[in-house]
Amino acid sequence: MWKTTEGSTGRLVQLCFAYFFFYVIFGVATKCFTGKAASPEFLMNDMEFLVWSTLGGSLICLLVVFAAGWYKTKTDRFMQAGPLRLPVEYAYIIPSGICTAVVIPTTTLMYMFLKSVMVAMVIMRASVIVISRLVDEAQIRQGILRKTVYREENIAVVFAIAAACTQIFLAKSEDFDFIHNAAALSVLSAYILAYAFRIYIMNYYKNTRPKGAPLDNKWFFSIEQIAASVTMVLAASVLYFGGWEARPVQLFHDAIAQPHAKWFPATLAGAVYGMVAFFSVFIFMFKGRTATFAGLVNRLTSLVAGTTATLVSFFVFGGRFPSKADWSSLGLILAAVAFLSIAERKRIAELAVETASAKPA
Repeated sequence: MWKTTEGSTGRLVQLCFAYFFFYVIFGVATKCFTGKAASPEFLMNDMEFLVWSTLGGSLICLLVVFAAGWYKTKTDRFMQAGPLRLPVEYAYIIPSGICTAVVIPTTTLMYMFLKSVMVAMVIMRASVIVISRLVDEAQIRQGILRKTVYREENIAVVFAIAAACTQIFLAKSEDFDFIHNAAALSVLSAYILAYAFRIYIMNYYKNTRPKGAPLDNKWFFSIEQIAASVTMVLAASVLYFGGWEARPVQLFHDAIAQPHAKWFPATLAGAVYGMVAFFSVFIFMFKGRTATFAGLVNRLTSLVAGTTATLVSFFVFGGRFPSKADWSSLGLILAAVAFLSIAERKRIAELAVETASAKPA
């Protein structure tokens, strides 16, 4: 049952299960270090957890890509950059890695700036769903994507956005004070723009492979993560030694200069999140699917995992029980999944026809 082929529904289900599994573990771990469920000796502020979990996530990604040799060149197209002969794809994979380096810290900063964690999650998840649909539209108009976005995928987008936005109905007016906060709006803009460019680039790579050229998502992931890690190290060095007095920068400096007693367990929790990153990227870039479909599968899986993590936290650590909004979101998610299932059956039939027509007579 574990042997599946590239681009098959079975392979997609496996990726979703792995993404869900590690996301739940990380979600529960996060509650152990932050929030009301955290025990006093493990309790960290958001910036401390960001620093050490990011370190753990980056290290596990780099360890895998170097140990497994995924970073080795997987292309037959090169360009000359001075004395260096580099793969053509570096011209956009490295910028994708820089965008990843922006997405990682801005995600946590969103939680710091917004009073409501629920509102922050709504904005981030809904924005990725919308971005994925817009990327498809842009690449169809550019002639890059030669697939149709099925009606069922568009309907699933509506249900998914509704699922993400259900929490807003319970939000208080002060939860939206960030719209008057220039720093918060800057972080939000950086998050959305970085994710938009990243999703566009991932799908550009997927949709522009020359006939017969390898589509190696592991290689893409490797170069992207190396670029992201280098970017984050450079940015962290500037922030640490820059001497700025802004509160987030001071919290960042203190998290490193005066490490929390439980920094190592937080780093291990980050390593779990690093595993999430693998499967997240592989779902976003899944062969033969539109950005709309892949983005929906990615975000819906995270929504279900988030609710599951809340349940586990409730039963194990006495955290909060999922709210009515959580359960309502889950119902809307299941409706979105139903429409995605229909779209998946159509896509599999379409790919079968394409494969058959590509075979020599």
